Amino acid sequence: MGQKVHPIGFRLSSIEPWRSRWYAGKKDFGRLVIQDDRIRKFIFKEYKAAGIPRIEIERTGEAVNVIVHTARPGVLVGRKGVRVDQLKEELQKITGMTCHLTVREIKRPELEAALVAEVVAEALEKRMAFRRAMKKAIQTTMQAGAKGVKVEINGRLGGAEMARQAKEREGQVPLSTLRSNIDYGTARALTTYGVIGVKVWIYKGDIERGQRIDFQAQQAGARPGERPRGPRRGRMPREQLGLQG
Repeated sequence: MGQKVHPIGFRLSSIEPWRSRWYAGKKDFGRLVIQDDRIRKFIFKEYKAAGIPRIEIERTGEAVNVIVHTARPGVLVGRKGVRVDQLKEELQKITGMTCHLTVREIKRPELEAALVAEVVAEALEKRMAFRRAMKKAIQTTMQAGAKGVKVEINGRLGGAEMARQAKEREGQVPLSTLRSNIDYGTARALTTYGVIGVKVWIYKGDIERGQRIDFQAQQAGARPGERPRGPRRGRMPREQLGLQG
């Protein structure tokens, strides 16, 4: 059996920030974890076309702040912000609390593992040759500034009777190094001959000792491995869409 560890969970204590940031006692903890899961599943399902790789949730005693990272904010926001109002209403039904929504645009979707995995899955659904789909995704990601990419797909590749595995890799992907900024994402391709699973690892460079991954700085346009040139931590960039209720 393969002894594999989830790359994001492995780095949570060192460089990776938590996706849910709140505190609760034993009485409420389980209920709030399930609530977070329902929020994420609802947004991923209803707004799949918006290209959402990550959702962060922050809670205070009176409100919930949902931070949605999206490659296509126009799809999520809708004309004159109509879809945002609908989403906030749905989230308030799920949580039973006041919900604030912050939309953050991803400037480089080629460096988001979940979005790259979705692109490969869509190509497989459109009957593109699996090796060509993998190589094309790797080439695009490397051109965007990644230091290494690994793509793995599993299933009935090319309509074969027996399921198999295919891997493509370029550059270095140091999965065991805690300081390595590794982004990991998965997707599923629903083809006529069965489900094909897609996994993507993207190595963006090392994080300085004592620092953590800053998603805001990455989206503001800093290349992987560079020190971000943008607003200080804690401030929101001007181009960011902050829609507070």
